[in-house]
Amino acid sequence: MTQPVHATVVAQWAPGRGWRAAALFRPPGAGKSDLALRLTGAGWRLAADDYAHLFAASGSLYARAPRTIAGKIEVRGVGVAPACALDLARVVLAVELGPEPVERLPEPAIRRVEGVDLPLLRLDPREASAGEKVAAAIARL
Repeated sequence: MTQPVHATVVAQWAPGRGWRAAALFRPPGAGKSDLALRLTGAGWRLAADDYAHLFAASGSLYARAPRTIAGKIEVRGVGVAPACALDLARVVLAVELGPEPVERLPEPAIRRVEGVDLPLLRLDPREASAGEKVAAAIARL
């Protein structure tokens, strides 16, 4: 298994398509867990919080949590809490989190992870609409 990377992975159920996940990338403290908490509150499932094993198989990218943190999410100011989680998720979207302003109509971008090209969404996780933006991006795929 690969070394874990700093990423939080959340998945949404899509009828006829199964669970499809977004990998949220940024170093610790950048808002990955907070955004994941909002998404899980909207019905998404956690696959990994803060660290994830990412690996390619059959042309797709998959994620799973290290055993020590599987099924748990860090809720800043509260502590570590149990989360409704998936053991394995197919990642179809990369999300790069940052405090920088985001272009209104960005050109399509990709992020290569373990040899798999993923559509890339850049956003500020502190925006109230960040979860809806992730949902809108994954729905377009």
